Amino acid sequence: MTILDRFATTGQVAIVTGAGRGLGAATAVALAEAGSDVLISARTERQLDKVAERVRATGRRALVVAADLSDLDAVAGLAQTAYDELGRLDTVVNNVGGTFPNAFLDTSNEFLNEAFSFNVTTAHALTRAAVPLMLQDDGSLPGAQKSVVTISSMMGRTADRGFVAYGTAKAALAHWTRMAAQDLAPRIRVNGIYVGSIMTSALEYVAGQPELMSQLETKTPLGRVGEPEDIAAGVVYLASRAGQYVTGKLLEIDGGIQQPTLDLGFPDVGS
Repeated sequence: MTILDRFATTGQVAIVTGAGRGLGAATAVALAEAGSDVLISARTERQLDKVAERVRATGRRALVVAADLSDLDAVAGLAQTAYDELGRLDTVVNNVGGTFPNAFLDTSNEFLNEAFSFNVTTAHALTRAAVPLMLQDDGSLPGAQKSVVTISSMMGRTADRGFVAYGTAKAALAHWTRMAAQDLAPRIRVNGIYVGSIMTSALEYVAGQPELMSQLETKTPLGRVGEPEDIAAGVVYLASRAGQYVTGKLLEIDGGIQQPTLDLGFPDVGS
């Protein structure tokens, strides 16, 4: 076996949430290129169909499930659907999430609860449903890895104004990852990624303003915004035999960021 063989996921089945575009789409295609069949889910079926075409172009199967992934029953149901339709379940990528920045006094209790549920409880619901199915055929595919990957954010390990809901939820997701890794070891590995500034739809507003883009790039040690494939490569590593001795860890794929890179201009309280 060569070192590149360790990154193969041949014959495995993965679920990727939030897979209609951006990080989720890139991850689904990367896992397919590595050898996985993939269930992809998001709200917009038209976007999913385009991603499915890219997956199928690699020679792998793609199963499209359009759903509102804030619905915990819907997100949990993806596990059984993948198992029934694709025959097994090896990898779960909890990518769905996100919350808009908001001033502290505008962050209601309901807003905070929704952020936590969308970023953390969805991951728990899907993983909890997936684990019994992942264990049913553990070891039946030579070299198969059973792996859960969560997508956190650098705002879950740094602090800045406007991110009390998003940053708190992503920090909680990171610690959920560490705790779940302990609960599910040794048969299922659980890891995550602290994502930095990546050129997805979330940065469209910034991309259209040269001054903001310059600020973001200047404060990033590598001097550029990342690409979705940078994150997808990390997921393949964590989901494959290349990462077989890694669990309970968060990779920092963020261009070297150690502090927030973008001032959104939230004023002092009371000003």
